[in-house]
Amino acid sequence: MKKRVQNSTDASPAVDFDVGLIWRTVDRLLDGFLAMLPLLLLGVIAFVVLLFAAKGLRRVAERALARTSNRGAATAIGRILYIVLVGLAGLIAVTIAFPTMTPGRLFSVLGIGGVAIGFAFKDIFQNLFAGILLLLRQPFRVGDEITTGEFTGAVEAIETRATWIRTYDGRRVIIPNADVYTKPVTVISAYDMLRTEVDVGIGYGDDLGAAKLVALNAVEGVPGVLAEPAPDVLVWELAGSSKNLRVRWWTKPSRGEVLRVRDGVLQAVAEALAGAGVDLPFPTQVVLLHDQTEETDGDRRRQREGWPAGDAPPQPRHLNDVRLSGPREPATPPNGAGRS
Repeated sequence: MKKRVQNSTDASPAVDFDVGLIWRTVDRLLDGFLAMLPLLLLGVIAFVVLLFAAKGLRRVAERALARTSNRGAATAIGRILYIVLVGLAGLIAVTIAFPTMTPGRLFSVLGIGGVAIGFAFKDIFQNLFAGILLLLRQPFRVGDEITTGEFTGAVEAIETRATWIRTYDGRRVIIPNADVYTKPVTVISAYDMLRTEVDVGIGYGDDLGAAKLVALNAVEGVPGVLAEPAPDVLVWELAGSSKNLRVRWWTKPSRGEVLRVRDGVLQAVAEALAGAGVDLPFPTQVVLLHDQTEETDGDRRRQREGWPAGDAPPQPRHLNDVRLSGPREPATPPNGAGRS
């Protein structure tokens, strides 16, 4: 049956609607859907069954791995196993529901889309794989104190996406695992002890041996300083205003213990050196103008110290005698040369 609809005022060609053709098309679609309905239901049932099986296998794998590895690694491996099993369950369900969709064709379709997905979720996958490697290799564990990049603190959690750090000033920093895995990481608490060192300057007129002994005795008496390895004091530098001693000692690696012992060592060494009469000088600088040195400093023609060249250098003067202008008397040569 055909119906023709035409507008009497419009000169455009008439449009024909074949209602029977439309109905037959809808009828074929409904018949095809009803024919596929059992396979769709079977595919959904298979996916649900495999989904519960994947959850069960995940729990079993996590419990088994937790006995031989840490809990974080077991959880990460369990998650990966679950994702793989869910993906496999989806492939099986699609193959059951659509028999014409063979695994080869399905993988080819997924391969084309996988490239786009890989580019879109590159950072997520990178952090995921880095987190898995961190959990498996365990370069550090929860509770360790580490330094990575510009952040230092205690590790709160290691997840598959990021590592959580609590800094010493009470902040929580969440660092992507890719950054942690690809950048240098200092594990402060990796060993049972940690060495700390400070430099202490003494005067050039003080006895080095006596000062070293006084400082060493002071360090050994501070609570928290380990007896083995023993602390030591070394002559480290002959600086411009002082002879520097480097004081070194070992403590437990926790941050609180290191700071507490450091405070005690600095106080004990400073008090001991001051009590022994050892000078603790501060940086000093002496500025000598050309005509303000003493005559006893030497022959100006040989030890010039910036004086003008010649046999008759300017006469030394005291600071109080310095004027902005005025003639300067030449110095008399020590050997009497130049006298008339």
